[in-house]
Order: sequence, then structure tokens, then C-alpha cells
Amino acid sequence: MAIDNHLLQTIGDGAAVRFYHWDGPWLSLGRHQRTIPPHWKALAEAGELSLVRRPSGGDAVLHHGGLTYALIWPEAPRQRQQAYQDACGWLIEGFAALGCVLQFGDSPAVADGDNCFARATAADLIDGQGAKRIGSAQRWQRGRLLQHGEILLDPPAELWRRVFGEEPPPAAGPEVPREGLDQHLIQTLIRQWDQLEWRHEAIDRDTVTPLNPGSDV
Repeated sequence: MAIDNHLLQTIGDGAAVRFYHWDGPWLSLGRHQRTIPPHWKALAEAGELSLVRRPSGGDAVLHHGGLTYALIWPEAPRQRQQAYQDACGWLIEGFAALGCVLQFGDSPAVADGDNCFARATAADLIDGQGAKRIGSAQRWQRGRLLQHGEILLDPPAELWRRVFGEEPPPAAGPEVPREGLDQHLIQTLIRQWDQLEWRHEAIDRDTVTPLNPGSDV
């Protein structure tokens, strides 16, 4: 996520998209999320998960068994709901091509939530069974939009219960591939947004300042 933040600050007028998995279970906290339950810190101190602060907003996301994306979009619509609708259209189209219909949630946003996947707002996408499948959050900087999202594929049930004290959403259906999903969605995005200039460049990790993990969140 430090690379996503780096791209947001340096990419200029180009657009970019990244997909990535995490090395072990991580819990990312939203940029403005101030309440950190003591048992989250205890789990981190015990080495059962790692904590990191996201540059984007929203509630906590447990990253394990899913796929994370980051979209950097210059000159996105400044109206929040319109930006989410436009920035999620390629995800809806890409999943529809796989036979998985997604639509926007309608739960009200709350300021004191802990679990991103406990509700589906107009920023999120739910599947035909009513399960939240993709949660997204944004950050704006100098007219550029960074949209983070977590695509929930196979949530870790036991760890989910220990972190959030509730049952996880169901796993994605077999029509959603676990391998190659990122490439399918990238092709959908570039085809749908062919008017944008997409940046293709290698990022030197040594030049990126990491986001503060662990006890520094």
C-alpha cells in the first residue's frame, strides 16, 4: 500500500492499476480509523496478524485469501457517489463476464465501524446472494483519485471470528477464478477505459517509504 501511495503522489497525468496478494494475514486500518480494539494489538503482538494504516479511508479490512486492487485515476468526478459508480463499473463488467452479477450496496455509512465487510454502502459491491464481495475506499490528492478495494474470495473463517467476533461472508462462487482473476479484470478495465493513458513502470521498493505497521498504526 506504500507503493499505491507513492504512485498517487508521483504518477502525474497517467492512470494506473495494481493487483496484489498479501504475505500472511494483515489487517489494514482506514486512514481516519482511530479506534483500535485491544485484541487486535494482542493478535499482532502474538504474531497472528500484522497491522498497517491505509492511505485510503474506510474501516478495517482483513487481507487473507482475497485479492487487493489499487486504481489511480486523474481527473475523476469530484462528486463522491459518482466517482464510486464510475470507478467500479469495470469491476461489475468483469465479474458479469464470469457469471457473477454485482450491484452497489445501500447500507448507510457509519463513522464508528470496525469491520469494512460488516455492511455494504453505495461504495461497495454485493453479489446475487447479498454478500459483500468487494469493499472499496478512496483518497484524493491534487485532483487524483486513489481507490483501494478488497475482493473477498476465501475469507479465513477462524481468524475472521477472532478479529471481528462475527461470521465471515461466504466464499466467492466457483465461477470466480482464484488464479488469473487479476489479468481478467485488468483487461476489462483497459478495454472499458481505453481513453486513458495507462502508465507501465517498475517501482523500486527501496525508494518507497513504508506505511507504519504494527504498534505505530
